[in-house]
Amino acid sequence: MSRQRAGPGHPPPGRDAGLAVERTRLAWRRTVLAAGVVAVLTARLALSGGTVGALVAALAGLGWLGVLLATFPRLAGRRDRSGRALAVTALVTAGFAALGLLLLLAPVR
Repeated sequence: MSRQRAGPGHPPPGRDAGLAVERTRLAWRRTVLAAGVVAVLTARLALSGGTVGALVAALAGLGWLGVLLATFPRLAGRRDRSGRALAVTALVTAGFAALGLLLLLAPVR
């Protein structure tokens, strides 16, 4: 009876040998890209709104940076068991919604 050993070409016992890791990494890349697009579009819309718009644009940029930094371990192919990436992404998504509401309710000058 031989035991399967982990090494190059062999996944550790209990680990998926398929492309799940690659799919997960690509999904997080798309998430960061989508957050970047939302941040750029928010900043573009906000910069025509004076001081409040500049603040909203800065917050949108910081939100994207937060998502990028939180998901970096996953983008690099390392496992992140803390759940930090998901929590930060959820908070930033809610923040983008709040910033959009702020842009709608702020008086345009």
